[in-house]
Amino acid sequence: MSHNYKKPTLIDFSRTGDRSTGYISIAEKEKLPFVPKRIYWTYFTPEDVVRGFHSHHNLEQVLIAMAGKITLNIETNDGELFEFILDSPDKGVYIPKQCWRTMKYSHNAVQMCIASMEYDESDYIRDYSLFKK
Repeated sequence: MSHNYKKPTLIDFSRTGDRSTGYISIAEKEKLPFVPKRIYWTYFTPEDVVRGFHSHHNLEQVLIAMAGKITLNIETNDGELFEFILDSPDKGVYIPKQCWRTMKYSHNAVQMCIASMEYDESDYIRDYSLFKK
C-alpha cells in the first residue's frame, strides 16, 4: 500500500470519461490503505434514520456515496471530530479502526463500503461509553 492513513481522510478516486459517454472510477490498491476483504452496500435508507452508532476494534473501511448524499460524522478515539459530505462516486472517506461513526442519507443514497475484514460481530463496539474508554 502506498498510503499510510492515520486519521479519517478523504480519498479522491480518478475519474475517466465525459458527459457524452459517462464516467468510470477505480479503487485500485494504490488508493486504498488496506487490502479489501469485503464489499457491501446500503440503500433505501429513510431520510429520518441515522445509521452507524458504532466503532470497530480492528476493522478499517472506505465509504463511498455511489448515488445521493451521505453526511458522515466521525469521532476518533482521542476525541477529534470530522464531518464529510459524500455526494460524488469518485470520492470516498477512509475510516480507521477505533473511530465512532454516524451516517445520514438522502432518500436516493447508495453507500458502498470497502472493508478490511470479513464480518465479525465481536469486532464491533456498540456502546459509546465503552468506545470512550
